[in-house]
Amino acid sequence: MEPERSSTESASPNIDLEAKENASSYPQPKTLPHEIIFVIVVCAAQLMTQAGLALSIAPLEEISSSFNSSSRDLTWGSSAYSLTVGTFILVSGRLGDVYGHRLIFIIGFLWFALWSLLAGFSVWSNPRFFDCCRAFQGIGPALLLPNAVAILGRTYPPGQRKGMVFCMFGAVAPGGFILGATFSSLISQVLWWPWAYWICAIACLMFSLLGFLVIPYMPQEKPRPELSTLARLDGLGGTLGVSGLILINFAWNQAAIVGWNVPYTYVLLIVGIAIVGAFLYVESKAAHPLLPRSVFKGETGWVLGCICAGWCSFGIVVFYYYSLMTNIEGNTGLLVTAKWAGAAVSGAIAAVTTGLLLGRVPACVIMFLAMLFFSIGQALFASMPIGQVYWANAFLITIITPWGMDMSFPSGILILSNAMPPEDQGVAGSLVTTVVNYSISMGLGFAGTVETYVNDNGKDSLKGYRGASYMGVGFAGLGVIVATCFMFVTWRASRKNL
Repeated sequence: MEPERSSTESASPNIDLEAKENASSYPQPKTLPHEIIFVIVVCAAQLMTQAGLALSIAPLEEISSSFNSSSRDLTWGSSAYSLTVGTFILVSGRLGDVYGHRLIFIIGFLWFALWSLLAGFSVWSNPRFFDCCRAFQGIGPALLLPNAVAILGRTYPPGQRKGMVFCMFGAVAPGGFILGATFSSLISQVLWWPWAYWICAIACLMFSLLGFLVIPYMPQEKPRPELSTLARLDGLGGTLGVSGLILINFAWNQAAIVGWNVPYTYVLLIVGIAIVGAFLYVESKAAHPLLPRSVFKGETGWVLGCICAGWCSFGIVVFYYYSLMTNIEGNTGLLVTAKWAGAAVSGAIAAVTTGLLLGRVPACVIMFLAMLFFSIGQALFASMPIGQVYWANAFLITIITPWGMDMSFPSGILILSNAMPPEDQGVAGSLVTTVVNYSISMGLGFAGTVETYVNDNGKDSLKGYRGASYMGVGFAGLGVIVATCFMFVTWRASRKNL
């Protein structure tokens, strides 16, 4: 590989594309052991993100008991985490582009560790402080994910190796959730649930140190002199985007608890939509927008639409699978995690398969198959009879659903990574991971609202869970429709090029 060029040379407007790509790339690991450690550390961002999500889902009953509240009151423990992961990713990728992806990656793990520690200490406080800690905890993964994607995108040139590395990044997601759910359930029964958060903090500190040692430092390119730091960060756009997304998400998730008849829920929703409209206007005028105009061209919109619908349904099936198994079937959190464990193996197989298919099968076909798997898994959950043997619907859900996750995420992120220049790799990572995590939180908000309005004021929990799962079926079906349109548009475009 060619040596890195100086930042001055990288900033030259007359530099050719190949030289610019080399100048903007991290040096590849020189030995296989170094590469293995490097990939493990970067993929730990995905692993710990999904493990962090599970920390408030699997031991939900134990956590709610310690606060003397119902599990319904602690849904914000999951929603708040996914909310901040999904919204702050929007700006954290740009922070990496400006200040260095390696630096923001390390800071992300340190932040994750701090608020994991405080979330454990919230046991001596109240549920509201716990929810706030979960929200601030989610900013850590928001800093980690897009910068991890950018590090991989700038280390590996387009090709089979890059595709496989991205698939590995996606493959650890189901395993990370299983890891977090298993340890949090086990620790909550053997020790005390706060220890799961304290152990998470220790793990994040270790990964931050490994990131400092393993990820190579790369000098940042000199910015264009006419752009200030605030303009490069798109400060106004970032503030509007994050604020609008938070208000919309808060309104939907809070409405699931207090109902839409409370005025502040729909007022915040209206204000949030207006702020997002202002964000889009500011982005159209910004000199260095968070969302480059190229994002809205070609197949990007179709890909993000599919991911949004599919991952909305994924958040619903995971949360309500645990809720139904614990509250209706009477299983412990640890037993439900054992029942979900097949997802880790199935997801790993799906990721490797996707890595082999990328470059050989059109992206639209891979996305269609992913949406199909989401739909089948969600339909199996919605129709699962109570008391049915585990090896029927419950087992098949854990085997089929991960194929939707691990086919949609790596293919979507690879499409955007290859479509954007090296200096915007953080933005490429931000887009997909923003849509994934924000969709999980919004899906829970939509489903929670349906559950609240159909469960007869809490008297019929099963009816509420069924209503929420039917909402998930609708989202997954929408994903299939969007993916079908994506295939048709791609086919027509290929016919015109003949």
